[in-house]
Amino acid sequence: MSAPSPCVDICQFDRRRDMCTGCFRTTDEIRRWRKMTDHRRREILSDRRRREAKLSERAAKRVERL
Repeated sequence: MSAPSPCVDICQFDRRRDMCTGCFRTTDEIRRWRKMTDHRRREILSDRRRREAKLSERAAKRVERL
């Protein structure tokens, strides 16, 4: 069974990290998703929590500066 797309139809990008804040994939990963091997897709999916935490940390730092 192939890994499903993590897309949640929120398509907003953090330009500094080049990452969608909905599915936590880079624009390159989104573009290439259909042609990726299932193994590579699962690697990206398993890295989701780490990516989400990084974006959350960055947002928290922005709020602290205000």
